Amino acid sequence: MSQELKSTDHIWHPFTQMKTADAPIQIVRAKDCLLFADDGKIYIDAISSWWVNIHGHANEYIASAIAKQAQTLEQVIFAGFTHQPAIDLSQTLIKLLPPGFSKVFFSDDGSTSVEVAIKMAFQYWHNQGFTHKTKLIAFEHAYHGDTFGAMSAGGRSTFNAAFQDQLFEVFHIPLPGKDNMEAICDQFKKIAEQDTVAAFIFEPLVQGAAGMQMYEAEQLDKLMSLAKEHNILCIADEVMTGFGRTGTTFAIEQLQHRPDIICLSKGITGGFLPLGVTVSTQQVYDAFYADDVTKTFFHGHSYTANPLACAAANASMHLLQQESCKEQIRFIGQQHQSFAKNIASHPMVRSTRQTGTILAIELQTGEAGSYFNSIRHHAYRFYLDHGVLLRPLGNVVYIMPPYCITDAELQRVYDMITLSLDFLQKTVTTSA
Repeated sequence: MSQELKSTDHIWHPFTQMKTADAPIQIVRAKDCLLFADDGKIYIDAISSWWVNIHGHANEYIASAIAKQAQTLEQVIFAGFTHQPAIDLSQTLIKLLPPGFSKVFFSDDGSTSVEVAIKMAFQYWHNQGFTHKTKLIAFEHAYHGDTFGAMSAGGRSTFNAAFQDQLFEVFHIPLPGKDNMEAICDQFKKIAEQDTVAAFIFEPLVQGAAGMQMYEAEQLDKLMSLAKEHNILCIADEVMTGFGRTGTTFAIEQLQHRPDIICLSKGITGGFLPLGVTVSTQQVYDAFYADDVTKTFFHGHSYTANPLACAAANASMHLLQQESCKEQIRFIGQQHQSFAKNIASHPMVRSTRQTGTILAIELQTGEAGSYFNSIRHHAYRFYLDHGVLLRPLGNVVYIMPPYCITDAELQRVYDMITLSLDFLQKTVTTSA
């Protein structure tokens, strides 16, 4: 392999302390669930490369759609112009989403789709003269993205500590559970009665980066009901949970109430190209539809609704609707349930939780559960050494595989996790 390929001297990697991190692994190609490194090693991608490759890598159908589109129209300004891939995608999304949604606003990724939603919610009230509604309600430990609005909505932590003075005020409430629901409802009511809240933003059913924390649809419905009673918009951040991850196409399908705005990204293009969308109800849209130019939603980027990304998304949505894909989603969920039961009694397993194709295993380490739990490094390296890409969130090992994963590949992932438990138990004992 050439020295040119080997050199990473000029690259600054995300979520990486460059001074202490291991050298990055060079991937030269990928196919379905497999990543092929330059040294010949093969890895099973059990996390869909940060949750985006829902149909696996180098999917021929999506690749062909992009190639075909590239020969026709690769990019055009989306202010004052439109194109068929965006039209097709908007129509598909409205059909796939539960009833009530009407308008699709395009952006670039998950963070910007959330940023758009927050700006949309604030301006919705501003355009109607309710300029005092400038606050958000969000869950503690939430992650909604890395832009400033999205960071403000997220939980306060080490990740955004350097920017605390620049983040706007948000009312953070605990994640619902069996024992705290009444107290959370009371807290929500007291906040809502101040009449300063523009929107309630949440990751429905599963908090991703917080360690795959899960809660019940019924609990979220109660809070959404309170929001609607107090004229608070509801924003569902389905950047991670969307497109089949929770067992249904969208997590909000499992709710009685419907949000006013939903944020989508990640799996929308099957992992091929960046794309985000923010979808609103007609009611939200109508607050911007006016003769008064100052009520315009002033947001947009150079690559908004890029035709190549839209073509990839249209292909990804087509695959998602195939019965074979739906069957795979059901299969993965069933396999996760069985595996969770098999390992639940291991002394290293504090708890397991599962929703759809997402399985989380919280490890017993003797330390407080956090992203910076030292077990993460030992576990991550163990899995890589054994040919599996799993990227633990602190002491939480999670699986979120591409839907094309085979039974043999999934069992291999389970086997490596089982094997790791004894190894990690020895590591904890040694360090104690």
